[in-house]
Amino acid sequence: MPTNSLITTALVLILLFYFAGQKKALNFRYKGASLHSLPNYHGSWMIIAGILPALTLLVIWSLIDDSIIRSMLLSELPSLFNNHSGPQKNLLYNEILNIAQGRLGSPNEDILTPLASRYAQLNELSLMFKFSLASVLTLSGMIYGWRTISPDFRARNTFEGLVKWVLLACASFAILTTVGIVFSVLFESLRFFDQVSFFEFVFGTHWSPQIAIREDQVGSSGAFGAVPLFVGTLLVSVIAMSVAVPIGLMSAIYLSEYATPKFRTYAKPLLEILAGIPTVVYGFFAAITVAPMLRDFGDSIGMSVASESAMAAGLVMGIMIIPFVSSLSDDVINAVPQSLRDGSFALGATHSETILKVILPAALPGIVGAILLAISRAIGETMIVVMAAGLSANLTFNPLETVTTVTVQIVTLLVGDQEFDSPKTLAAFALGLMLFVTTLCLNVIALYVVRKYREQYD
Repeated sequence: MPTNSLITTALVLILLFYFAGQKKALNFRYKGASLHSLPNYHGSWMIIAGILPALTLLVIWSLIDDSIIRSMLLSELPSLFNNHSGPQKNLLYNEILNIAQGRLGSPNEDILTPLASRYAQLNELSLMFKFSLASVLTLSGMIYGWRTISPDFRARNTFEGLVKWVLLACASFAILTTVGIVFSVLFESLRFFDQVSFFEFVFGTHWSPQIAIREDQVGSSGAFGAVPLFVGTLLVSVIAMSVAVPIGLMSAIYLSEYATPKFRTYAKPLLEILAGIPTVVYGFFAAITVAPMLRDFGDSIGMSVASESAMAAGLVMGIMIIPFVSSLSDDVINAVPQSLRDGSFALGATHSETILKVILPAALPGIVGAILLAISRAIGETMIVVMAAGLSANLTFNPLETVTTVTVQIVTLLVGDQEFDSPKTLAAFALGLMLFVTTLCLNVIALYVVRKYREQYD
C-alpha cells in the first residue's frame, strides 16, 4: 500500500473512532447517566484501543521484516557461495536487492535472478500478512473499545496513564540514543587505541594520518599526534568567543535595561535571525568575503595573512554565536526581580552602577552558563571551519596563519571510500570522542555554575 494511502486511511480511522466513542458517551449523558470522564476522553480511548495495537504490530514487523527476509535469502544461496564470509554475503544480498529493483546489473546476475524473484515474492507476502494482521487487530480493538465504554468507565485515567507511558518511552528513547552514540564512538576509539598509543595521540605534536599502501611509499607509517588539532580548535574558539561574548553581552544589557519596548520588539528578533542562518552560508561568507578582506588588509600594512587563517574562521564563528550569548543573557537579566533595581535606585545608585553592582552579579550564574554553552557550540562547529580553515595541521598560536581543527579533520578522514580497519579512519572516532568529552565537561561545568550560584528570589 502506498504511503499516502496508508496515512489517509489512518487519519480517517482516527476521526471515525474518536467521534464514535464520543457519540456513545454523549448518548449515555442524554439518557441521564452520570459520566465519570468527559466524552472527549472516551473518543480518545477508542483511538487508543483501535489504532495502538495495529500500530505496535506495524512498527515491530517493520523492524524485523528485513532481517527475516535477509536470513531466508542467504540460506537459499547456491553452494557456490558457501565459503563466502559475512560481509561478502551482505554484498550478495545488496546485489539481489538491486536486481529485484532493476537499478543496476551484477556480475552474478544470472545466478542471483531467481533469488531476486524470491525476494519480491517474500516482500509481497510480508506486506499482505502485515496489513491483514493489522486490519484484524484494528477491528478487534475497535470492538473491545466500543464494548468497554460505559458511564462508569474511567477513560480519563486510562488516557492519562497511557500519555505518561508515552512520555516515559520518549525520554527513554532519547537517553538510549545518547548512550548508543557514546558507546558506538567509544568502541571504535578503543579499536584505534589498540593500534596507536593513547599518549602519542593526546601528547603528540605531529599529525599526518596518511598511511601508504606499500612500505616503500612515503608516509608508510602515519603520525597521529593530535596536539596541533586541539591547539587549532582552541585558537579558533578563543577568537570566536572574543567576538561573541562582548557583543552578545552588551547587546543583552542594552535590550534589557536601556532599550524601549518598541525597539526591543524589533531588535531582538532581528538579532536572533543570526541563529537561523545556515552555517554553510557563514562558511561562504568567511571564505569569499572575510578571508580575502583580511588578506588584503594585511598586505596593505605589510603583514602576511593566510587565506585560510584562524582569524577568518574565528571572526565569522563569533558572529554566528552572538545570538546564543545575547538571547540567553537577556533572558537571565530580565529574570532579575525589579525590586533589586528599585532598591538600588532608592539608595542613590545610578543606572550604570545598578547594572554593574546589582544586576550583573545577580545574573552572573546564568551569564556564565550561556558563555560556556556558546563555547561548546564553537568547539563543535563544523561547516564554517571546513570552508574557512586549512587542512594542514600547523602547531601555532598565530591567528594569522593557517590552522586546522578537530572537526575539519573528522570530515577529511571520513570523506570518500574508507576502510574502517585502518587507523586513518578510526582516528576520526578518537577525535570525535575527545570532542564529545570536551563539550560534555563544559556543559557539566555550566550546569554546576548555574546551580551553585543560582539566587532564589521571592
